[in-house]
Amino acid sequence: MEQTYCLTPAEWRYAQGCLTLAKRLGLIEDDTPAALEKRRAAKNAEISRSETEGAPVYGTRYFSAPAYLQYELTRFKLDFVEPCGKIRALGVCPDFTEAQTRAWYDANRDLFTRYFGDSFSYEESRQIIEKRMREEVYEALMQDILCEPADRQGRE
Repeated sequence: MEQTYCLTPAEWRYAQGCLTLAKRLGLIEDDTPAALEKRRAAKNAEISRSETEGAPVYGTRYFSAPAYLQYELTRFKLDFVEPCGKIRALGVCPDFTEAQTRAWYDANRDLFTRYFGDSFSYEESRQIIEKRMREEVYEALMQDILCEPADRQGRE
């Protein structure tokens, strides 16, 4: 299966973990490779139908297997980092206090510098900080999944 998606075994395991997390979060109903391929075929058919009907199609006009997997994995992470309604309703994506975001900014000031070395202010960076903090939460959830026995990941 890794070959279909142009991934190493470790990358495929991570991708499977992302699919499992997306299922647990209610973003998809089925986290199997077969379901991934069904969603890819449906997306490609939707794009083709739009083109046939003369509707504008922006971006990718056909998803290969590796491209569609990356599209989904990116979408899942973005749904978490910039919480969509489903994620907010679950309550798994935290909101951060001013003190937490300020502490993260202070600990990572090197990430907020311009080309000439001057820094972006905390106020200019707060939204980005919150997104980075949510990325850390997402990765922690992923690590929890990756630590589970392999036979348990896809059975929920």
